[in-house]
Amino acid sequence: MDTAQLYYKLYKPFGFISQLSSKSPRQLRKKKFLNELYDFPEGVMPIGRLDEKSEGLLLLTTDGKLSDAVNRSGIEKEYYAQLDGEITSEAIALLRKGVEIGFEGKKYFTKACDVRYLKTCPILPEPDKKLRIGRHRPTSWISITLTEGKFRQVRKMTSVVGFPTQRLIRMRIGNITLEKLNPGEIKSLTSLSY
Repeated sequence: MDTAQLYYKLYKPFGFISQLSSKSPRQLRKKKFLNELYDFPEGVMPIGRLDEKSEGLLLLTTDGKLSDAVNRSGIEKEYYAQLDGEITSEAIALLRKGVEIGFEGKKYFTKACDVRYLKTCPILPEPDKKLRIGRHRPTSWISITLTEGKFRQVRKMTSVVGFPTQRLIRMRIGNITLEKLNPGEIKSLTSLSY
């Protein structure tokens, strides 16, 4: 790998979009961008995306070829999802096999994936106050590991089986983990290897 390239891992907080900035004046007024968290050097770009309401591990680099390779390679991405309601073993079985979701106006059947029920609530930073968690019924946690990443895929999958995602945190990409980073914290890496 070119030693001149830069690599970072970031805990993307809830409410931020996965881009450094925007040229759109309308978007600038309403959105929070990653450059509000850190003064990134020129040429840094996020590898993949997390939607505005999701949080957790986001990798950034100046290496455009690596970014493209990671996005196309089917590397495992593990998420912790806090669900509305106490998920059933039947719903977990459906998620593991794959479910039909909408993607770009068409029906899409998700690939088989690893889903585990988390018996105890993971130790995580406090959720954003805008999240209305557990207001009406109990919640449950799952770990879900995908090798694909369609837009809002985890949220769509858990909704289809009747347990909408209330909080979503990406914990791992390949063998790179969130570790003990807090929302908004960034760590410089010497390389990105999966």
